[in-house]
Amino acid sequence: MLYELRTYYCAPGRLPALNERFEKITLDFWKKYGIKPVGFWTTLIGPHNQALTYMLEWESLAQREAIWTAFSTDPEWVAKRNATEAEKIIVEKIENQILAPTRYSPMK
Repeated sequence: MLYELRTYYCAPGRLPALNERFEKITLDFWKKYGIKPVGFWTTLIGPHNQALTYMLEWESLAQREAIWTAFSTDPEWVAKRNATEAEKIIVEKIENQILAPTRYSPMK
């Protein structure tokens, strides 16, 4: 199993819009494509309080590539994402890591 840790840094004041997009749009598309979220977090203490961090679970890099490509190029998803940013950008920067658990990790 692999885990993907993604952090979205929002434009000032746009974190509520990102949370709303996940709740009302993104998660439905993820269900359609079989994307498995592990959890979502906002930053209470740290350098950036306008960030959303989340983790996804993947069986392999090949699975991740195929599914993420299909999701991210879905015309309906692209149109809905673009509509949420029609007036103002939501995400300014994305950081992404693919993590492999150690043999002693409770998460395998």
